[in-house]
Parts: sequence; C-alpha cells; structure tokens
Amino acid sequence: MTAFHTRRYHLRTAAALLRKARETNASCTMDRMFHVNGIDLHARIDGSDSAPWLVLSNSLGAALDMWEPQVAVFSREFRVLRYDTRGHGGSAVPPGPYTIDQLGTDVVGLLDTLGIARAHFCGLSMGGATGMWLAVHVATRIDRLVLCNTTPWLGPPEAMDARIATIRREGMTALVDAIIQRWFAADAITRQAVTVERIRQTLLQTPLGGYIGCCEALRDMDQRADLARITAPTLVIAGKFDPAPTPAAAREWASTIPQARCLELPTAHLSNIGAAGEFNQQVLNFLLGE
Repeated sequence: MTAFHTRRYHLRTAAALLRKARETNASCTMDRMFHVNGIDLHARIDGSDSAPWLVLSNSLGAALDMWEPQVAVFSREFRVLRYDTRGHGGSAVPPGPYTIDQLGTDVVGLLDTLGIARAHFCGLSMGGATGMWLAVHVATRIDRLVLCNTTPWLGPPEAMDARIATIRREGMTALVDAIIQRWFAADAITRQAVTVERIRQTLLQTPLGGYIGCCEALRDMDQRADLARITAPTLVIAGKFDPAPTPAAAREWASTIPQARCLELPTAHLSNIGAAGEFNQQVLNFLLGE
C-alpha cells in the first residue's frame, strides 16, 4: 500500500469511527433527575437527539421501566422521554393529595426544562389521563396523542376511597394480587411470568404516599366535558380483557374526541406488555402518520 493509500485508509477509518461515536452518543440512554414544578422527577431519554420527541407516561403503581417493550422500537424513530410520575419510581414523593393539574404541569415542566416545544404523547391508565389534560390545556405542545386503557372519569369516589383506606390500613400487599389479575390476562401471567413478577415488585415498592396521592388525583378528576376540546390526532387503545375501562366504555368516551379512532387489542389493562408486538406496530404507524 502506498503512502497516499495508507493515509486515505486511515482518514476513512477515522471518519467511520467518528460517525459511529456520534451515532452511539446520539442514541445512548440519559438517566437523570430534573427539578420541575417544585419537585425532583426521575426521567430517562433514549434515541437520536435529532429525532422528534415522544413522551411515555406510566400507569398508577408502575414506573418508567414498564415501557421496556417499547423503547428499542420507538427509539429508532423518536427521541423517547420516559419519566416516573410524582410519587412513583425514582421521583420525589411530595405530600398529597395530588391533582390531575399537577400531574399535567409536571410534564410541562419537563418539556420546558428540556427545551421541547412540541412532542407526541403516549400514556397508559393514569398516564392516559395526564395526556388528556395536556391535550386540552397545553394543546400547542402535543402533536399526536395515544391514550391507552384509560378514562376521563373514574366514577363515584367511593370505590377509590375504599382502595385508599385498604392501602392505609394494610399496605400494598393487600391489593397487589387483585391488581396483577386485572393488569394481565390469565395466560399472560403464565406466559410472561418474569415480566409480571417485575411489575409486581414495582407495585410493592411504590411509596404508599405517592400511590395514595395519585389515587386522590384520579378520584377527583372529571375530564369528560373537556374531551371535545382535544384537537390532536388521537389513538385510543382498549384491552379486550380489561375490566376497567371496558372496550365499550373506551369507545363511548373516544367518540367525543373529534380526531380520535379506537383500537381494541387482545389483552388486559397493561396493553403495552400483554400485546407488545401489536401495540408497538399500531402505535408506531399512528405516530408516523401511516
């Protein structure tokens, strides 16, 4: 090899290594605390820093790792921001009760801190209720909206009051089995035993004050009259085996959102885990406008 060719080879090799380093750096996970809305929120970011933003918001009693089945797929197309809702996971546990306004403004605080002008949003259960609030009250910040296994109103407060009273009296262990059976279809509990156990442990480790504070936020919200104000293209996902909300209930409230379509998946409450493959494909197609 001549000196000229040797030099050109090394230049090409250096350029390739630099490109790889940039790609690796752009797609690596950032895991840190952000001080927003007067509290510290734990968040994780995956994907290229040049990609459009997608925010994922967890269920009551879960944490940002509930989205593990989605991260590898979604981060190929989006800059994925996951966060632990206040009182959950690694986030702070301020004194309750909390409100749906606080859950929403926590997200706005994250967007502001990270300089995100506009993002897609996908939330499940409690995260979906947060997404409704955002799409109504800060509509210019939300591009496309995915509302999974959620509801704008839980109904009369007595059921949630009873849950709160049980947790205060006996702790999460008194409810964890019933919650798991609602979150996963019977076959999924057997087929996805490792994942189900991980989710179970997250439930048991959720701070009681944080869980109760979010229960109170969900108990006191009623967003039914606001849904008609949502202008973002919206995908509503329901689980065929989800006892609450049922697919019929989801279709009923989804019909009041002008640009919403409803999708039913063969799963229970945690549709992103119980039907992960179809969930990923359907959500990705929707977010990409396909």
